Amino acid sequence: MISRTLAMAAAGLALVGLVSTPAAAAPGTKSVHLRNGLTIKIPKTWKVYKVAPDYTRVVTGSCPTAGTKNFGFRDSGCRSFWVFGPAAIRVGHETFNAYEPSRPYSPATDVGPCVYDKKLWMRSFRTKPVVKGYKLVGAGHNAHYREWTGSCMYGPPKYNFAGYFTQREWYLPQSKILIVDQWKTPGLATVLKNSTWS
Repeated sequence: MISRTLAMAAAGLALVGLVSTPAAAAPGTKSVHLRNGLTIKIPKTWKVYKVAPDYTRVVTGSCPTAGTKNFGFRDSGCRSFWVFGPAAIRVGHETFNAYEPSRPYSPATDVGPCVYDKKLWMRSFRTKPVVKGYKLVGAGHNAHYREWTGSCMYGPPKYNFAGYFTQREWYLPQSKILIVDQWKTPGLATVLKNSTWS
C-alpha cells in the first residue's frame, strides 16, 4: 500500500524549491529547509524531491527511478536518503505498524527489490542493530541512531544469499523526524550533525 501511495505521488513529483543564500551556505552547498525548523546544508549536486507531505527524498547520485512511477522507498539503485515525517513514521514497520527504534524502518507486507540491484530481492534485516546509540542532528537535538544490516537474495528457484547493505537511521521522536539512509551516503552524518534549527 505504501509503495503504491509513493508511486502515485511520484506521478506528480516536484523538485522542492530550495532556499540558498551565500551567507547561509558554504560555497558549493545549498540550504534545505525540511520540517519543524530543521535546515541542512547539502552539496549543490544533490537533488531534493518532496514525494508526499511526509516523504522527502534527497538524491545524492545516480537514480534511474527519478521521475518514474517506481520512484519510492522500495525502489532499487537510487542513491539517496529519506527524511520522513509523522505519516511515514506511523507505518514504518512490517505490516504497516508504527516505527520505533527497536526495529528497522521497513514498511511492507511482501518482498521488495534489493536496494542496490533490482535483479535481487530483499531478504531480511538482522534482529539486532550493529550500532546503537545517539547522534546529534544539530545542536541540542539527540537522535536515536541505529545501523541495521540488511541482506538480499537471488530469486527462484534457490533463493540463495546474494549480499548485504547497511541501513542507517536517525530518529527524533519529539520533532517527529526520521532520516533513513541505505547507501552509507558519504558526509551525511556530518551534514546532520551540523544542521540548524529555527
